[in-house]
Amino acid sequence: MALSIRARTVVPVDRPAIDDGIVTIDDERIVAVEPALRWSGPVRDLGDVVLLPGLVNAHTHLEFSHLRAPLGRPGMPLVEWLPLAIAERGGLGASVVQSIAAGIQESVIAGTCALADIVTAEPAVCESSSQLELLPFLEAIGFSRARAASAYAAVEQRVVDTEAQARGRRSLFGFKTNNAPLFEVGISPHAPYTVSPELVGKLVGLARDHDMPVAMHLAESAEELDLLSTASGPFRDLLEARSMWDAAAIAPGSRPLDYLKLLARAPLSLVIHGNYLAHDEHKFLADHADRMTLVFCPRTHAYFEHPRYPLGELLAAGVRVALGTDSRASNPDLNVLSEIRQVARTHPSVRPETILEMATLNGASALGCAEQYGSISRGKFANLVAVPAPNGWLNELLFGDTAPSAIWLKGREI
Repeated sequence: MALSIRARTVVPVDRPAIDDGIVTIDDERIVAVEPALRWSGPVRDLGDVVLLPGLVNAHTHLEFSHLRAPLGRPGMPLVEWLPLAIAERGGLGASVVQSIAAGIQESVIAGTCALADIVTAEPAVCESSSQLELLPFLEAIGFSRARAASAYAAVEQRVVDTEAQARGRRSLFGFKTNNAPLFEVGISPHAPYTVSPELVGKLVGLARDHDMPVAMHLAESAEELDLLSTASGPFRDLLEARSMWDAAAIAPGSRPLDYLKLLARAPLSLVIHGNYLAHDEHKFLADHADRMTLVFCPRTHAYFEHPRYPLGELLAAGVRVALGTDSRASNPDLNVLSEIRQVARTHPSVRPETILEMATLNGASALGCAEQYGSISRGKFANLVAVPAPNGWLNELLFGDTAPSAIWLKGREI
């Protein structure tokens, strides 16, 4: 049965906000979006709320969702924080299933309709929720030449196994126009300090062969740039301490642009963080914005006290930017609405509509599902988030602290 919902403000994202708007949903889909003055039928009035599309979290690690506080201390170097994360992950064991389930539930009640998760467990673990759409990225680590072959083989086998399990059922994530499965999983070469360029290239080739997206942490810290350009610094010390260093793995004078050129060969690629990208690297991302998205994790960026994120410059260059929460290992929660508010506080020159687009339609585009997610549009899934806004939607959404008062995922109220 169709349901019509009235809100003080409806923000479709793909077009201007509608004051006193009505959204009608039928089963899983949106069938109408219009001003209330055109409506004469029965309606459920939500009152002074802003109605948003379901939010999209373009980067997280759900396996850390059991944590009650971020690891380490604010401002610590990433290279010192990583061993803490590695030790935490190593101690999870079978409890990883419960941690992922907790992260999914937390995301749902915060208004997230779709998310990208970097996984080390089997993707089937992520099937614990049918409420949101989750795209798992299979993480790969193999810095040395000795590890590259086995790391590639392990990912390749998981891809084959996942595709075999998926035959005859709907994809975990995404739809094409004809509702055929789009992506089952993605591939995630972890970072330049854990995956050699040679292995990145092979993994991107695997992604091309299977029409899969790729996600990679890149230019996350200044120490990472030191490793690439000089093959020295704290990351080399860390790799040597773990018997992972291979002097021939990275060519002298390397930089993030070398990895961007590899990632651009994938059907879709998510460049995670990009805190220290140079101007020409911004331009490269902009030139490939049809298939490359930069994922900004605002509160994780703040936790490590990186220099101010060049968001205005990136947007002006034409880079497609999406938002992610990263994990509870560097963030207090998985709330994308809080990431929106962090951006509004720290980047006041960025238009509110642009910030919201980063958390919705840009994220959906990054994950290949913008035809079905990311905006309040006729024919798309009815993923809706109502946020109380008695003082006006811009003020409350960007600078308030209210949580969603109502959420619909695929037409079902949560």
